[in-house]
Amino acid sequence: MDEAAVGRALRRIAHEIIERNDGCEDVMLIGIRRRGVPLAQRIAQHVESIENTTVPVGEIDITFYRDDLTSVGDMPRVNKTGVPFDVTGKRIVIVDDVLFTGRTARAAIEAVFALGRPAMIQLAILIDRGHRELPIRADYVGKNIPTSHTEVVAVRLPEYDGETSVQILSLD
Repeated sequence: MDEAAVGRALRRIAHEIIERNDGCEDVMLIGIRRRGVPLAQRIAQHVESIENTTVPVGEIDITFYRDDLTSVGDMPRVNKTGVPFDVTGKRIVIVDDVLFTGRTARAAIEAVFALGRPAMIQLAILIDRGHRELPIRADYVGKNIPTSHTEVVAVRLPEYDGETSVQILSLD
């Protein structure tokens, strides 16, 4: 996907979030660090331009909620979690770049519940590459890209990579 295709996918996701939630009242976006955060911010900008209302955006670090924490290393690096709003009773949309096994999404759900009890949690993903290990399904998908286990989906964003694109890389 090039920059235009990513932009179209994020605009479509914004429209779908508005439609499914009958507007934006009580809708809040939480991006999973790293690339989920700028994606959540972009979706929020699209929602604002469509609905003329601001949707709060937060960010979470799922490090301590991972089920493979012991294999990550002795001293896992913990990054900032910044959710400047109460999630209790709200419609939370977790945003990430790629949905693969479902383990990151599961950890993010646990991290959100550690902050309070939302009315609903939804999942918005730019790329769904398949190969689920857990019964996790995204509510909003930018693009389904079937991949093999020997491939990696690389989402590149200006905040980290200097460009916007999605590429499939081979591990071979």
